Amino acid sequence: MSLLTNVMDHSLDDGYAEAAARKKAAGSGGLPKTLRAKLGLAAGLVLAALVVTVGAAQARVAAPVVAKERQELIDRIDRETDTADDLESTVDKLRDDVSARQRAALRASGGGEQAELVGILSGATAAHGPGVKLVVDDAKEASSGGDGNPRETTGFSDTGRVRDRDMQRVVNGLWASGAEAVAINGQRLTALSAIRAAGDAILVDNKPLVPPYTVLAVGDGEQLSRRFQDSADGLYLNALQENYGIRTSISVQSDIRLPAAPSVIVRTAQPNTGKTEKGTS
Repeated sequence: MSLLTNVMDHSLDDGYAEAAARKKAAGSGGLPKTLRAKLGLAAGLVLAALVVTVGAAQARVAAPVVAKERQELIDRIDRETDTADDLESTVDKLRDDVSARQRAALRASGGGEQAELVGILSGATAAHGPGVKLVVDDAKEASSGGDGNPRETTGFSDTGRVRDRDMQRVVNGLWASGAEAVAINGQRLTALSAIRAAGDAILVDNKPLVPPYTVLAVGDGEQLSRRFQDSADGLYLNALQENYGIRTSISVQSDIRLPAAPSVIVRTAQPNTGKTEKGTS
C-alpha cells in the first residue's frame, strides 16, 4: 500500500518538477511577457489562419474544374473504347470475308475433293473428324533445376514449366504421326504457324496461351495416338512427365471440331515452262 500511495502522490518525476520550477523562476516559460512578443505571436496566428483560409477557398473553387476535367477524361475513354470495339468488330467481319473468299479461291483453283483437302491441310477451312486430345500442363509444384540440369542449362529457369520448345516438339510429333489438322487451345495451326516464347508465356502466331495446353489433332485416332506415343517426340513428352512432373494425358476422340485459321495466305505455284540450258562437260 505504501508503494501505491507513493506513486499516486508523486505522479510527476522529481526531475521534471525541478526543471519546470527553474524555468518558471527564470521567466522563460508560458506565454510571451512583452508587448512585442505578444504582437509577433498574434501576427503569426493571423498569418497561419489566412494561409489555411486561402488554401481552402482555392480548393473549393478548383473542385468543380477538377471534377469537370475528370469527367471529360472518362467520357473520352468511353468514346475511344467504343471506337476500338467497333474497329475490332469490323476486323472480325473482314477476316471472315477474307476466309470465305480464300475458300472459294481454293475450290475454284483445284475443284472437288482436292480443293477441300487443300483447304483442310492449309488451315483455310474448318475441320472435324476423329482424332486425339492431348493435354499438357505445368507441374503442380514447379521447382528450379539444380546445377548440371539439362533444362536449366538450356535456358529453363523453372523445370516444372511447359516451354515453347516442348509444344513445338508435341505439334511436330503429331504432324509426323499423321495428323491432318492441329489446334492448340482453339488456335488453328498452319504450315506457317510459329510457336514462340515471350518471357514465361507461350505464343502461337503472336497470341498468348495459358496452361493447360489442350492440343486437338484430327486423324486416325487409334493409329495417331499409338504412333505419337511411340515416336521420339512422344517419348520426350513422357520423359518430361517422369523427370519434371509435367502433367500430360492423351485420349482418342470420336469427333473433333477445329476452326479455320484466322488468316491464311493463299499461295499458288506455277510450273516453270522455260527451257533449261544443258551444261557441257
